[in-house]
Amino acid sequence: MTHSPDPPEPDAAAEPETERPAAAPVQLPARKRPKPGERRVQILQTLAAMLEQPGAERITTAALAAKLDVSEAALYRHFASKAQMFEGLIEFIEQSVFTLVNQIGERETDSRVQVHKVLTVLLQFGEKNPGMARVMVGDALVFEHDRLLARMNQFFDRIESQLRQSLRLAAETAGSATPTVDANMQASVLTAFAVGRLQRYTRSGFKRSPTEHLDGALRLLMA
Repeated sequence: MTHSPDPPEPDAAAEPETERPAAAPVQLPARKRPKPGERRVQILQTLAAMLEQPGAERITTAALAAKLDVSEAALYRHFASKAQMFEGLIEFIEQSVFTLVNQIGERETDSRVQVHKVLTVLLQFGEKNPGMARVMVGDALVFEHDRLLARMNQFFDRIESQLRQSLRLAAETAGSATPTVDANMQASVLTAFAVGRLQRYTRSGFKRSPTEHLDGALRLLMA
């Protein structure tokens, strides 16, 4: 039997090449822009963080913008001036502290305990927020607009007024013949004590705790 020759195999080199699809361009993730409200908070948080640096000089908008990696113009889209940025920090201080102070007044019936807790809340807030503490005592406001320091002084006037109310009730309960005079004097001393503790904290480079031996100190001052 004869065999027919096998058909020749196709030449692979002669096959037409199929075109490969071109590689898709790499898409870099778009930089997410914060919302206007988020950017305001970010600016204030960064400003507060810069104030936490011991011995920090006056903070300029150029330095703040560089820290945020934005232009100075970007800052002014959210705040009309640097003074407004500091006002934002002061508003945060006011809201945070007086929200807690009001809660103490509503929940605590003992007047002397109210005083103790108000001062503790005030000093603990400063200790936990070193940059804010510099604003509270005015160190960060020395080269800024006068109205900022005036507003911070009003903050401590409100603290003193709150202490005065509680101390007057305590003096009346104790049978004092001059409860208003006693309360005014003691509230003034306690407010000065709190401011002094915060100043010592900021000027020590945040090393001396404002709540150091606080219970013992208040027992002496309120005896």
